Amino acid sequence: QVQLVESGGGSVQAGGSLRLSCAASGFTFGTGCVGWFRQSPGKEREGVASIYSADGSTVYADSVKGRFTISADNAKNTLYLQMSSLKPDDTAMYYCAAAQPFCSPSYYRLRQYKYNFWGQGTQVTVSS
Repeated sequence: QVQLVESGGGSVQAGGSLRLSCAASGFTFGTGCVGWFRQSPGKEREGVASIYSADGSTVYADSVKGRFTISADNAKNTLYLQMSSLKPDDTAMYYCAAAQPFCSPSYYRLRQYKYNFWGQGTQVTVSS
């Protein structure tokens, strides 16, 4: 049974940093893709970052490039999202997701319909 459990969310002032973690179980971390999505009230869920853990290739949304870094520790089956220079617009529920067993071409890796397993989310609130 696949499980994804996020942690690390919280409240921070604009310009601050947070690191999100996602502990995964029930699948081999080196297969498929894993990624982070976010959703704020009244908006659709959007892809933030994705990593193909087999080769380390990453994809980022334009809105977070240069500020967020996604990484994966295959030995620990854990996904991370290091968020820096946070803005109030980054306020959202952040979800960890896995596309198993196959990873789509990079063009599709921030599309939520390509992911078949989801965590419950962790809230990030950035105040101005």
